[in-house]
Amino acid sequence: MKKKIIGSVLAAAMVLTMAGCGSSASSSKSASASSAAGTVASGSQTVASASASGNSDVDYIKGKGSLIVGITDFAPMDYKEDGSDEWIGFDADLAREVGKDLGVDVKFVEIDWDNKILELDNKSIDCVWNGMTLTDEVTKSMACTNAYLNNAQVVVVPSDKADKYQTVDSLKDLSFAVEAGSAGEEAAKENNLNYTSMTSQADTLMEVSAGTSDASIIDLLMAGAMIGKGTSYENLTHTVELTTEKYGVGCRKGSDLAEYINQEFVKLYQDGTMKTIAEKYGVQDALIEQK
Repeated sequence: MKKKIIGSVLAAAMVLTMAGCGSSASSSKSASASSAAGTVASGSQTVASASASGNSDVDYIKGKGSLIVGITDFAPMDYKEDGSDEWIGFDADLAREVGKDLGVDVKFVEIDWDNKILELDNKSIDCVWNGMTLTDEVTKSMACTNAYLNNAQVVVVPSDKADKYQTVDSLKDLSFAVEAGSAGEEAAKENNLNYTSMTSQADTLMEVSAGTSDASIIDLLMAGAMIGKGTSYENLTHTVELTTEKYGVGCRKGSDLAEYINQEFVKLYQDGTMKTIAEKYGVQDALIEQK
């Protein structure tokens, strides 16, 4: 059911809220190609330098034959369809494309989002690839890729109460459920909202649906896939957009893997693979040009 509604509900939401937010593609094809070549050349030097120093994460991953990706259950980025054990989604499919070029298997491991940096440092995972917002905390603690998708943090409330909660001021007396360590939690803090931290964004939706919390704050991309008509949460809708933000992939601090993935982003964007995957999951309007 999730995949059926992602293309229609999410695409409509993204057109209304994010059109024009991505990087402009107004430069000529020749200029774009020149810029991409420069990026790849620079990235290649970075990866080669790391490899020469003996601290290459790329070589480490190739040596063990697997890329371990830290994720949470987060449609349309990383999720499983009912009755399936396979992780799918925009991020999952994109990670597999990178794994092909690395020549390794891609394995997905569910993590506690609040412990993502610790998981990286312990080498339990090689990267965090799960619709991760590039916050100051993230960029200071990880080697991050370039941004590849636009997003926002939105307030989710029961549909029959949505008219009451259309401004930030109207939210002050509500009890919120947010994912621990997420951009949604940061948005709650910044707006001085009363909140309880949960393990995942999916858990926050269950809280609101059950009436245990008045509202939640989740990613707009997730809202388009998980709430409203045709989903498991038809009684929920989103109202106030608290932030605008961008997604990136996080690697260990000092890792050359982030730059390798940047090179892959350029290649996969220019050959159309990234766009094809984005259209499959209805996030094409949030895609950021890679060059």
